[in-house]
Amino acid sequence: MVTGGAGYIGSHICIDLLTVGYPVTVVDNLSNSKQEALHRISEITGHRLDFVRADVRDRAALDTLFRKRDFDAVIHCAGLKAVGESTQIPLEYYANNIGGTLTLCRTMAEAGVKKIVFSSSATVYGDPAKVPIREDFPTCATNPYGHSKLFIEEILRDLYRSDDAWSVVLLRYFNPVGAHPSGRIGEDPNGIPNNLMPFIVQVAVGRQPRLRVFGNDYVTPDGTGVRDYIHVADLAGGHRKALERLTLGTGVVTYNLGTGHGYSVLEVVRAFEQASGRSIPYTVVARRPGDIAICYADPALAKTELDWSTDYGIQEMVRDAWCWQSQTPQGYQ
Repeated sequence: MVTGGAGYIGSHICIDLLTVGYPVTVVDNLSNSKQEALHRISEITGHRLDFVRADVRDRAALDTLFRKRDFDAVIHCAGLKAVGESTQIPLEYYANNIGGTLTLCRTMAEAGVKKIVFSSSATVYGDPAKVPIREDFPTCATNPYGHSKLFIEEILRDLYRSDDAWSVVLLRYFNPVGAHPSGRIGEDPNGIPNNLMPFIVQVAVGRQPRLRVFGNDYVTPDGTGVRDYIHVADLAGGHRKALERLTLGTGVVTYNLGTGHGYSVLEVVRAFEQASGRSIPYTVVARRPGDIAICYADPALAKTELDWSTDYGIQEMVRDAWCWQSQTPQGYQ
């Protein structure tokens, strides 16, 4: 089962899994995703995908589904995911992200399905004292989104402590960008984008007038925030490796999924302009609450224990993001 499988990251995970032969059931309430993505997943892979429209907070729906399907494991991606928005509606983030995970885990426990890969985030590290960030660094989230991910990690650890039959992999994503190289699926957020790359590409196709750069007074080479951007296809491959890790035994393990290299906002803008031939006008505005200056991963542990590493660089990331948006200027509409 892939919860949130119709979303940006979930849809790419489904492509990766179907391509290598995993049967996949997607559970998604379509609150920030499109069912059209699921049709395109089947088109790309040539494999049928099972879809159930449901909210992971709906216990009755999950109970019914676990009775009808024989799941081996769950990849849990469903949840609200915008740092800035989380500071404005924190209760929604806690109710959705934590509440949904509690309901899902209760259902899994009763069904005897005790293998889960959790979609966590580098935001759990807060404002790190140094970079690159290793998995053993202290955690201290700075916003409700990060808090919700950190709380869920602790919930899953406590679950294993209470029942050592569980096998849990916590994947701390850095900043997923790009799209499937076919251009058929990609990031299509509702409303004004909260993340950098979808905002850039929407400016490029005229859906947004100008990019907003949140702060240019950070202690970074050009004053803008530095992040570890990872191609979504590389991220999807990390989940397949995590599923394989679940079969090795019980316990809780944590991995960073990032490239190990940071790019500033303006470096990403320039790379996109070079790849697309489009100029991206921007306006510098105030910093967003909860944002930090620099964040990039040390991905060595995932390389050693999962045999996972990234294949795509920043040029491929912006190329594929532009391929997606230039082919579908209005997204899945």
